[in-house]
Amino acid sequence: MSKYLEFNTPTSKQALELASDFRLKNQGLTYLDRVYWNLPNEALYEEVIFRNEGKIAKQGPLIVNTGKHTARAASDKYIVLESSTSKDIWWGSYNRPYAHEKWSQLMGRLQAWAQGEELFVQDVYAGADPDYKLPVRIITEKAWHSLFVRNMFVTTNNKDELKNFVPEFTVIAVPGFKVDPIYDGTRSDTGIILNFDQRTAIIANTLYAGEIKKSVFTVLNFLLTFQDVLPMHCSANVGDKGDVALFFGLSGTGKTTLSADPKRKLIGDDEHGWSSEGVFNFEAGCYAKVIRLSAEQEPQIYATTKRFGTILENVVYDPVTRSIDLDDDSITENTRASYPLDFIPNVIPEGYVRSHPKNVIFLTCDASGVMPPIARLTPEQAQYHFISGYTSKIAGTEIGLGIEPQITFSACFGGPFMVRHPFEYSEMLKQRIIKHKANVWLVNTGWVGGRFGVGKRISIRHTRNLLNAALDGKLDNVQYRKDKLFGFEVPLTCPDVPEDVLYPESSWGNKDEYWKKYDALAARFNENFKLFEKGCSQEVINAGPKRLLQIK
Repeated sequence: MSKYLEFNTPTSKQALELASDFRLKNQGLTYLDRVYWNLPNEALYEEVIFRNEGKIAKQGPLIVNTGKHTARAASDKYIVLESSTSKDIWWGSYNRPYAHEKWSQLMGRLQAWAQGEELFVQDVYAGADPDYKLPVRIITEKAWHSLFVRNMFVTTNNKDELKNFVPEFTVIAVPGFKVDPIYDGTRSDTGIILNFDQRTAIIANTLYAGEIKKSVFTVLNFLLTFQDVLPMHCSANVGDKGDVALFFGLSGTGKTTLSADPKRKLIGDDEHGWSSEGVFNFEAGCYAKVIRLSAEQEPQIYATTKRFGTILENVVYDPVTRSIDLDDDSITENTRASYPLDFIPNVIPEGYVRSHPKNVIFLTCDASGVMPPIARLTPEQAQYHFISGYTSKIAGTEIGLGIEPQITFSACFGGPFMVRHPFEYSEMLKQRIIKHKANVWLVNTGWVGGRFGVGKRISIRHTRNLLNAALDGKLDNVQYRKDKLFGFEVPLTCPDVPEDVLYPESSWGNKDEYWKKYDALAARFNENFKLFEKGCSQEVINAGPKRLLQIK
């Protein structure tokens, strides 16, 4: 801002009060105009409004618009190819190699671009467990991104701790800096580029704040595996008896909604680690989809949209009354709320527990409408379905998605963020499931009675009742049937759930069409798993579905 005009902003005089002695010049960023260090939320609000980066809505949440990027630019993510880590990385469409010499050129251009700019710094921690927390410095061009960082990661108010802070990884988020496809070797003028050797990531030319949190998640997905911690794209909660439940799933499958259970305490809503001691949250906040959110169905999350400190991304509001409209998707289907975890009642304030999961739930949004609403898996089936990661991408969560859900297989229920080969993560999961005798459930939060556009999405009330029964042990002693194609066990009855719900074919008018669709889905599973068969045991391969012709 003051690169062109010299004037003070609301917090100019306090900009250095909470600065680390390890300054940005030590990281190659020199001749900057002013750096705002570790500003608290209230100060960042003032800066956001002063810089016209956002508006204050009724009751205090901050409204921001992310421009052309209303979702992750998944196709623009790269990892620098260098000798110290190259053999451990799962190279492919999710982890595109980026030339080391190109990185040096790019960093040089960024350093030149930053001269004369004002930047914001938050020195935070990724990982709530003190035994595994990673000191991360997040440098942002925008004040509201700095507030987002404070919402999402573990902060400290200790002035001495901030003074002596030295990052072990640095993320630089600069939406005003464009990469050049010709010069920088990128796909477009947007880039998310991670360098594990230099312990630095650059997020260029996107305002979408989700790129910041997902970049840190990607970093932890790599580094923690070398400390015998399983990184997981899941939400987690815990019951009164210390029974932890994990909820795996892509955005839009219900991780946040289903884990926010008033009868259980929330550990976190999106990203966790499973260590030898227990489960811990990677973050200190939530980043929930809020499109068509209602006070009746999701009261806890809905309440956060009315609070000071919450950031509402791309939510439509009335500029006169400042009232928000959560039903309006005219900007994007992927409207988001970022808020501190303690905005939700019944949370674990420490962000970690010293106990292990008793139930692991794989949430799949089946757009074809053929999967049962719940099924129990063996350890080998669990490994197979974890590697497969079957679900449907929901409109708006990635650039290029239309209204109709897109059937997809996302390894480990978070393929874009998995740096190592999925088999590595699946082996770690299987070992923990067996060691701690955890039940594994496949839960369909998608469609019944037909595919998308024909059937309807399964009632969240039924899904909650099924999950409650599983978590409370009420499905331990009921009778099960073996699924004809997939071989997993489906309960015949469940308290407070109509029996016909447990038979998905019963809601289809044409049973032959149902079995054709189910068989086609089995074929897609088999075809997808061919990508992962190398390195998997025969038991895991055999845990996949059979085709109708094979069982007749």
